[in-house]
Amino acid sequence: IRRPPRSTPKPSSAASDVYKRQILEQLMNKTILECNGIAAGYVKGLNILQGVDLVVHEGEIVSIIGPNGAGKSTLLKAIMGLIKVSAGRFYINGIEKTNLSTHKIVTEGIGYVPQVANVFPSLTIEENLEIGAWSVNNKKESIKNIYTNFPMLSERKKDKAGNLSGGQRQILALARALITSPNLLLLDEPSAGLSPVAINEVFDSIKEINDSGVSILLVEQNAKRALAFSDRGYVLDQGRNAYQGKGEELLNDPRVIDLYLGKL
Repeated sequence: IRRPPRSTPKPSSAASDVYKRQILEQLMNKTILECNGIAAGYVKGLNILQGVDLVVHEGEIVSIIGPNGAGKSTLLKAIMGLIKVSAGRFYINGIEKTNLSTHKIVTEGIGYVPQVANVFPSLTIEENLEIGAWSVNNKKESIKNIYTNFPMLSERKKDKAGNLSGGQRQILALARALITSPNLLLLDEPSAGLSPVAINEVFDSIKEINDSGVSILLVEQNAKRALAFSDRGYVLDQGRNAYQGKGEELLNDPRVIDLYLGKL
């Protein structure tokens, strides 16, 4: 995936493994998102989130897993300003942005792909991308870059989004979120309802996006795949932090396996 030079560039394929590790360590020392004690819900006085802490460093893929109703999607919505944070604070690049309006969160370098209704089915692919480019100065160039990175969208740009397969719709939703050149992309259940082939395509695209310098915060129903795919992970339960750690460590943690992975 090619994107405008907004984040720290990654080394070329010719760079040594040692140099790559040094660059990755430098990136991951920078905190792009920090949530401290976030409480939020959909009804006043009834919080789904009960004080959640979370950190995403630049260059990371971080997954959030947990049983249904744990507050995973609610946390993403709270960050995006779609629901009100009633307690706690969150910071983007070290600056507090709690309860900032959604359109301003986007201009802070945060992209978001919701689980459902993430494309406009009655509009063409091109029209969907144009809507995504509302805050971009050079809209034509941004959409051109998307077409370069996602040839399928270019080939079918005059097709209605409603005529795409589930996997293709998800690719369109990812592409539209990338038009604003976000530094962090929030993804809510990107594999939900997709075929195994489409799931592989979506995860491949997410990996390419991350390789381009975009950090990923991922809520995913396929917990085992998400943890294996991620640098770090958080397990939420009843709106609170239950466990956290490196993805592979959580994947092999007997407590997480017994309590959560067997249910997911």
